[in-house]
Amino acid sequence: MSTVVEKILSEKTGRRVTPGEIVEANVDLVMFHDLTGFHVVEVMEKIGKVQVFDPDKIVVVFDHFVPPPDARSATIQKKMREFVRKMGIKKFHDVCDGICHVILIERGYVRPGMFVVGADSHTTTGGAVGAFATGMGASDVAAATLTGKIWTIVPETIKVVFEGEPPKGVMAKDMILHVIGEHGSDAANFKAVEYHGPTLKYLNIDERMTLANMSVEMGAETGIVIPDEITISYFKELGIEVKPVLPDPNAEYCDIWHVDVSKLEPQIAVPHNIDNVKPVSEVEGVEVDEVFIGSCTNGRLTDLEIAARIMKGRKIKVSRCIVIAASRRIFLKALERGIIQTLVEAGCVVTYGTCGPCLGGHFGLIGDGEVAVSTGSRNFKGRMGSPNGLVYVASPATAAATAIEGRITDPRKYL
Repeated sequence: MSTVVEKILSEKTGRRVTPGEIVEANVDLVMFHDLTGFHVVEVMEKIGKVQVFDPDKIVVVFDHFVPPPDARSATIQKKMREFVRKMGIKKFHDVCDGICHVILIERGYVRPGMFVVGADSHTTTGGAVGAFATGMGASDVAAATLTGKIWTIVPETIKVVFEGEPPKGVMAKDMILHVIGEHGSDAANFKAVEYHGPTLKYLNIDERMTLANMSVEMGAETGIVIPDEITISYFKELGIEVKPVLPDPNAEYCDIWHVDVSKLEPQIAVPHNIDNVKPVSEVEGVEVDEVFIGSCTNGRLTDLEIAARIMKGRKIKVSRCIVIAASRRIFLKALERGIIQTLVEAGCVVTYGTCGPCLGGHFGLIGDGEVAVSTGSRNFKGRMGSPNGLVYVASPATAAATAIEGRITDPRKYL
């Protein structure tokens, strides 16, 4: 009668656990990036103990300040490289290898049944392949780095059941935006979310990563897509054999949400809250200055493919459209398939392996009074630059159609 999270934590603690318990669990993997990693090391330095419990279970990725926009960022990265060398960490990905959450799955570091701790809220992305992946603060991640263990509360679990075939123009981004819009940005606070249902057979790992990634936008500790043959096949292509952890048929959930995907249309989160979600058709026509297609939420090959499909043979009408492949490997695949050429010919600025505009402190930012449509995960004030700007969050399809018309546009006409 256990959920996936309960089963994983039971295995990591050596006994059966129940929701509400505070347990000390063994971690399988610890991840931090250039920004948070600096603070993790800082915590260890303050207590006078800089070491790692197992260098093979630590992943360090540079993605937030890539390339470094100022001297302080470059110095932080220099210090982190020194730490990596001193600790003997082999799973280190320097500038432009990729965004951390994508790297973890792309390289097979995160696998079904693992307990993963990361110093970034979107570590939940690892749930796409059936892991309990969760974000924590620098102090907690420092403790996990030192000891290989962490205290955590066993969360209750919400079951989300997706039913029906996604209609034309509806992506996983639209599905998760709809869920957040229906239930609110705090609906899953301190809880886990499991994604079930026949709709999952239509979603590849790229799309599942979007579901897991944005679980944190409704407060979830983790968002787990129930592993299946698609999951097993993905790892088989990586040369990795996996054994998925599945919930018991009679597992107990604190709530069950049903979503008929077949009735959905493209969705968009309106400023300034991610749960302020509307059908795109209700806000069509809003003039847009910048479109951003990328981030850990939607910078994967599937996302670039649909953007290129919509933009092929057309020119953008926004002042700038920034497209960022989430990793070098994704960029190279897109290059081989002619996707990059299509996007560049349409007028996009294209690069790879950086969080970019999603951070609001790097490049591609918006100014006072400007409007952006982003495939990122958040639309808070100042998220992409000026607090006097407006950020709408949508799928890559909607973002691409918007770039072509220069105003918020329903992508279905292009598909």
